[in-house]
Amino acid sequence: MTTPKSKKEGLQVVARNKRARFDYAVEETVEAGLELMGSEVKSLREGNANLSDSYALPERNQLFVHNLNIGPYKAASHLGHTPLRKRRLLLHRREIDKLLAKVKERGYSLVPLQIYFKEGWAKVELALAKGKTHEDRREDIKERETRREVDRALRGRHGARKGE
Repeated sequence: MTTPKSKKEGLQVVARNKRARFDYAVEETVEAGLELMGSEVKSLREGNANLSDSYALPERNQLFVHNLNIGPYKAASHLGHTPLRKRRLLLHRREIDKLLAKVKERGYSLVPLQIYFKEGWAKVELALAKGKTHEDRREDIKERETRREVDRALRGRHGARKGE
């Protein structure tokens, strides 16, 4: 007898940090596990998470994510969790060492991009990123505008051929 596939086997995104790619130039991404309490997992499954203003910092050769807001789980009574506590990230030692070496370089930050469930486990996608300057943002906006204009022109040209 075969068991039906559950949604635990897929990727279920809980929260995204939409502002991160605008404020930072992402150079590398890493998937890390999250050390969570039971009420935090249940709250995440309900979608109660906010990644804006969150960041990861090394402490005692470990990585912790700060300002990750996981809302309280209503059914947890008084034994629930603190919404803004720091949470440990679960990575292999060589991955932590590699990230720590990069973060010690000037200008690099660890920014969470999204939280999701993968095969039933809560994961966070971390970005090794450099902060963008005002000029970098302007260049990105110009590049995006020119790409849109090219797409419009191509769509207009293809639409004329179909109508002929």
